[in-house]
Amino acid sequence: MVRDPIGDMLIRIKNAQMAGLLSVSLPYSKVKLEIAKLLELKNFVGEVSSKGKKNKRNIEIVLLYDASGRPKISEIKQISKPSRRVYSGWRELKPAKSGFGFYILSTPSGVIDSQKARQIKAGGEILGIIW
Repeated sequence: MVRDPIGDMLIRIKNAQMAGLLSVSLPYSKVKLEIAKLLELKNFVGEVSSKGKKNKRNIEIVLLYDASGRPKISEIKQISKPSRRVYSGWRELKPAKSGFGFYILSTPSGVIDSQKARQIKAGGEILGIIW
C-alpha cells in the first residue's frame, strides 16, 4: 500500500526517464491526472491518457526525450509530504530554477503551476518542483 501517492507518482516518472522507458503507467486518481495534464501542458511529458474502468483505471504518460536522448525533465522533486505540508502565498512564489522550471501547486482553483498562481493571485500547497 502506498502512503504517499503523489510522491510515488513523481518518483515513478523520474525512475522511468532514468531507465529510458517510453511511457509510464500509474494508478488513477483525479489529482494525479491533473498533475500529469499540467506536465503535458508545459511540454515536460507527451500524451497523458486514462485507461481502464472503475477500480482498474491507470494513467498512461508518454515520456519525452531530446534529440540526444536526454529526458525533458532534468529533475522532479516532492516538496509537500504527508508528515510536513508546505504552503505558500502567491507573493512568496519566485520563479523556479531561473525561470526554467515551475512549482506544482494545489489551490482552490485546482492544480496549477506557480506562474498561473501568481497571475490569479492564489496560494496553496506546494506539491513539487520540476525543471
